[in-house]
Amino acid sequence: MAGEHPAPWTAAIIEHEAATNSRRLIETEVHFTPEQEALITQTARANGSNAEKLVKDATLRFVDDANFRAAVLEAKAYADRGEFIEEEEMDARFEEMLKHWRLPERT
Repeated sequence: MAGEHPAPWTAAIIEHEAATNSRRLIETEVHFTPEQEALITQTARANGSNAEKLVKDATLRFVDDANFRAAVLEAKAYADRGEFIEEEEMDARFEEMLKHWRLPERT
C-alpha cells in the first residue's frame, strides 16, 4: 500500500561487557526507507544472499571491527605506558598456548 512502511528489521545482538565478562542479548529494530531496503535487497541478491543475512553479516563485521580497533587502542595504551613484553617472551607464550590448542594426531 502507498505510504505504508515495511516491517522493521529486528536484530538480536549479544553485547559483551569486558569488565564483568558477562553477555546480554539486545534486541533492536532497524527501520530503512523503501529505497534503502531495495538497495539492500538488490545487493544481497547480487551476492547470492538474502537481505536479512546481508544486514546481519554487515552488522557483525562492524562489531568485530570495532572490537578489534578497541583492542588495538588498548594495546597501544599499554605500550605507551611501557607495559609490554619482549618479542622472545611473546613467542614463548604463543608456543605454550599452541600446545593446548593442537588437535590430537590421527592414527
